[in-house]
Amino acid sequence: MYKFMKNARDYKNTPKTIKYESSLADILKKIIDEKKSRILVTENDKVVGIVTEKDLGFFLLTDKTERKLDEIPLSEIVKKIITVDENTSLAECAEIMLRKSIGSLAVKSNDDVVGIITKTDLVRYFTKTHSGEKIVGEYMSPYYAWQYLDTQLYQVVKKMIDEKISRIILRDHDETPVGIITFRDLFELALKQGKYENVLDNTDPVISVIFPRKGFISETGFGGSIKASDIMSKDIVSVDYDEDLAKAGKLLLEKNINGAGVLSGHGNIIGIISKTDIVKALAFLK
Repeated sequence: MYKFMKNARDYKNTPKTIKYESSLADILKKIIDEKKSRILVTENDKVVGIVTEKDLGFFLLTDKTERKLDEIPLSEIVKKIITVDENTSLAECAEIMLRKSIGSLAVKSNDDVVGIITKTDLVRYFTKTHSGEKIVGEYMSPYYAWQYLDTQLYQVVKKMIDEKISRIILRDHDETPVGIITFRDLFELALKQGKYENVLDNTDPVISVIFPRKGFISETGFGGSIKASDIMSKDIVSVDYDEDLAKAGKLLLEKNINGAGVLSGHGNIIGIISKTDIVKALAFLK
């Protein structure tokens, strides 16, 4: 292990929390207001689980009930939180995240949760301490999900749900990548649609998300009338295959995104470099 490898306590953050007895309306509002992708759940002042933005989104898109968000208990989507001691090295934290397929760990000291450490924190550490050591091409994922830009939105969302992914690259029919749709784009669209749908209770646009959410996956809803190109982001952030991995990580942090396209020497996208890939590089440094 590297001599000066930092521990979990050095990069932990103070977690945002919500009570176990809360509803989905409460957690969605908190995620949006706090601009956090994950919230720890407490019961009797003890951390008992976690809710992530991704888990919440997949639930909203697949739940088939007619309940409003304030009628759905948070307990339906709470997941168990994995914990590490504050003296655990960051390389070990990276290894655990990869093995468990999770994006965060609760940090404990004397059996009390004192913070949270995320993939973003590990990427931040990597960019500061391993500049010039690895290139993007060593750790990129060669596969990336894509659809044509004129695909109906419901088909794009279905692919995201089926493959449990949070981003899809869009191509034109010359096979050139021209845009991207992310999970956050769907959240924003859901909130916007919620303001304009005819609903029984539209006093809170967060609560009214319940009404348009099925439209995403319905061929007869707005997911069948909107093309992927209508909501895509045209700015695909990209890096070169031989770019310094630490520099690529810094770009992800600056842009507040989870992944970027990887370009070949001819300028074609040949893969994706994500925060998870950089965490993998950190884990291999053990």
